[in-house]
Amino acid sequence: MQMTKKLIEVALPLDEINTASAREKSIRHGHPSTLHLWWARRPLAACRAVLFAQLVDDPSAHPDRYPTAEAQDERRRELFKIIDDLVQWKNTNNETVLDRARAEIAASCGGALPAVMDPFAGGGSIPLEAQRLGLTAHASDLNPVAVLINKALVEIPPVFAGRVPISERLVSSSPNSTGDAAAPTPRGPVGPERGADGDPADTATSEHFRVLAEAGPTAATHSTARSAAQTRPTLGFERDWPGATGLAADVRYYGGVLRDIAHERVGGLYPAVGIPGDESATVIAWLWARTVPCPNPACGATMPLLNSFALSRRRNREAWLAPEVTNATGQVRFVVRHGAGCPKQGTVTRRGATCLVCDTTVPLSEVRAQAQAGGLGSQLVCVVAEGERGRAYVAATDAQVKASQVPVPDDAPLGSLPAKALGFRIQQYGLTEWADLFTARQLTTLCAFTEALPQVREQVAGEAAAAGFGDDPRRLNEGGLGAVAYADAVTHYLALSIGRLANRTSSQCFWDPGGQKIQQVFARPALPMIWVYAEGNPFSTSSGNFLGQLDYLVEVMRRLPASRAGTGTQQDARTAVADETAVMVCTDPPYYDNIPYADLSDFFYIWLRRCLADVWPGLFGTLKVPKEPELIAEPARHDGWDAAAAFFERGLRDAFGSMADAHDDRFPWTIFYAFKQSETDASGTASTGWETMLEGLLESGATIVRTWPIRTEQSYGLREVGRAALASSIILVCRRRPADAPVVSRRDFLMTLRRELPEALRELQAGNIAPVDLAQSSIGPGMAVFSRYSRVVEPDGSSMTVRDALAEINRALDAVLEEHEGDLDADTRWALAWYAQHGHSIGPAGEADTLCKAKNTSIGGLVEAGILWQQGNECRLLEADELDEQWHPVTDKRRTVWETTLHLRRALMSGGEQAAAALLQAAGASDDAPRDLAYRLFHICERTGTGSEALAYNALVTSWPDLARQAQSSDLTLALR
Repeated sequence: MQMTKKLIEVALPLDEINTASAREKSIRHGHPSTLHLWWARRPLAACRAVLFAQLVDDPSAHPDRYPTAEAQDERRRELFKIIDDLVQWKNTNNETVLDRARAEIAASCGGALPAVMDPFAGGGSIPLEAQRLGLTAHASDLNPVAVLINKALVEIPPVFAGRVPISERLVSSSPNSTGDAAAPTPRGPVGPERGADGDPADTATSEHFRVLAEAGPTAATHSTARSAAQTRPTLGFERDWPGATGLAADVRYYGGVLRDIAHERVGGLYPAVGIPGDESATVIAWLWARTVPCPNPACGATMPLLNSFALSRRRNREAWLAPEVTNATGQVRFVVRHGAGCPKQGTVTRRGATCLVCDTTVPLSEVRAQAQAGGLGSQLVCVVAEGERGRAYVAATDAQVKASQVPVPDDAPLGSLPAKALGFRIQQYGLTEWADLFTARQLTTLCAFTEALPQVREQVAGEAAAAGFGDDPRRLNEGGLGAVAYADAVTHYLALSIGRLANRTSSQCFWDPGGQKIQQVFARPALPMIWVYAEGNPFSTSSGNFLGQLDYLVEVMRRLPASRAGTGTQQDARTAVADETAVMVCTDPPYYDNIPYADLSDFFYIWLRRCLADVWPGLFGTLKVPKEPELIAEPARHDGWDAAAAFFERGLRDAFGSMADAHDDRFPWTIFYAFKQSETDASGTASTGWETMLEGLLESGATIVRTWPIRTEQSYGLREVGRAALASSIILVCRRRPADAPVVSRRDFLMTLRRELPEALRELQAGNIAPVDLAQSSIGPGMAVFSRYSRVVEPDGSSMTVRDALAEINRALDAVLEEHEGDLDADTRWALAWYAQHGHSIGPAGEADTLCKAKNTSIGGLVEAGILWQQGNECRLLEADELDEQWHPVTDKRRTVWETTLHLRRALMSGGEQAAAALLQAAGASDDAPRDLAYRLFHICERTGTGSEALAYNALVTSWPDLARQAQSSDLTLALR
């Protein structure tokens, strides 16, 4: 088959894609990531750009139309402009932009569009963007929670696209209708701060769903709610109901009905509280501290365990808890203080706890022992209410405690936490059942929502039939299109909203004193111990309420493409093959033990199963998410790390083989990979994760033709604090290896590698790739050389392994990074060599002097230059914080690149970009030598395990374009002075 070269095999506008991907991380309302929580999603912008470039021809494939290099470059600029427009969030549903992209795709595919298959679909970014570009999307995953998300994104919306919502039809057909139909709007209080993250929703969105009810939520029946909805004006939904907007309107409406039913049943469990100026203020959250008995026999008091006393860190609105001990009873209560004075540390740390009554220090191991023995309790320490001028913090009262004391419902979901699992810590404290992660009141409330859902579904089915949705009796899972299937669809989304609610209605939620809001359970993909948990009010108008969760989900639905067919199926990636005869693969596989998806998903599965087992019976045949076949390296399932790693590696090879069998050879196939694990042995440094993945690819018959670093990872997230974490995904572009691929010797391979790799790496550096990503990115062009051969023969006749090839690629990278050393001043060359051996540790002056002779400098000169400390036979390089604070590059008589780089690093970390840019201006804004040295220093830090310094050099390089741009401004001169 003739393979036409595609754009992604030649060029990409990385800056534009990276900028859009980074900006997307801060977008919440309307972003598909807010439909339902999933871990490690890829930015839509990156997925959209990769798919487009994977489908569209590169100009070099058409020399008849673009005969010269200039013509080809001009055509690429046209395609780059399309990508630049395409990746902007504001253009997500811009049909003019999308139509232009679709036209280019159609022209390049000759009218025969492939379907896109993602066998590791997860959160659905890739299939969703394939559908947005006009392609059929096949999303499969073994995890049923992921399957539900993908069905909600790509499968269900096209089935009911363009439907007028139920209430619109009912109003239009009513004999009393005036013809001015209203968009469906539920009852229930909805305030301006209903965002799922506790942040104010944007004004336009709030207007879409603002409820104008005169009475409280239980003052009217649902029939009167319907009557009220019929008399309200249109609140902003599109009148012609394109895409999934009609379905979204009904989900929003019936979500309000669901909320009202639940409120009637359990709303009394959430009483108001008195605050100054309001005797019945709505409670936002109840803050509870975990407790254990004090092990001191002379005390025996209940120990409140607080990791912090802070309630609010907002400037001029500081609030904190002050403990008061009643000496007679040994009880501790808490009062609320305002202003400065909050203690810096709570009563529990990673080392242990302190009893507030007797001041005994208790090791954390003893706290765990007390908790496992059944001694773990909780104490209400504060009530948070919505005041006239913001949050009001009220001391706990007996009445509020009593309101929470309800029995655990008999039908609370059952299921044990895994005995051991990656990222799980709470079992050590006696919390071993999933129900243990919820208070009795929370369990009662969530059960009320799940038990009300079938009632709402029946209401949807009946009213859909009355509105003329058809009498097709088939269910949604049977391919139904009528009222019954529509009711299933609405139920599907309402169940996801209950899943969202569970993520904010758990004793694993905590109060954020900075944002003054409830943080979700999965602020990171783990379940640590939460010492002070926040029990939210799902019926409030503030942080964590149900309608806020619903708003986020509905806003996603309204922006879905709802075009072309899509499927979300449960399938093992090792055997996943789409029904289409021509599928293009684009996927993001798991990375060893990074995230325990199945174990974490049980948190949602126990609730979703109650809601949707009747709608999707094939997905919920097990009590918990399938674990054993999950393709991750989980030591607890496989008798240790070695067996777990072998399982993962074998499975990944099988998955790549399955993908290769299904792939349409007209196109390259792409893999997002963001793994960063390396090992060093006698053969050199290589990445285990990359070795495994590449071996699987090569065994499937693939060759790597290009790689691209695209910034898809959140920088310095919770999992990355304190370490140099990978900031980009490396996009591997693969083709099927030709049957006649040559066999070469090791020597020929190395010669080709050393000829081609340096140019590719210099291109990456010129694009200002982050140092943290450079080593990973170098694997791509290096393996492009290795994988073009059917075999590389070692001198002994054996085949070169992927591990050996990776080690050679790393050696070539070292050579590229070292090639500029000859251009550096002698002092800097000495410092670089010394740093690689000793870092900032003390070393013998004799050894330093020997190195000085080799680098043509002297110890005295280095001391004079201000970069070396020497005393007797000891010396060491000064750290950045030890350098002269009054240093100025213009007045320094022995200025070195080393000193300039360290001063720039210190200025950036302590004073920000403006301070660093001012220093760069004085040093010479056009001089890139400090940036090149920072690359080299980062690489050394990575090898020596100096994480904090590596982060600083990584930040300097990634900030360099902004620093250089700001350094052109004359205004910065004053900032340096």
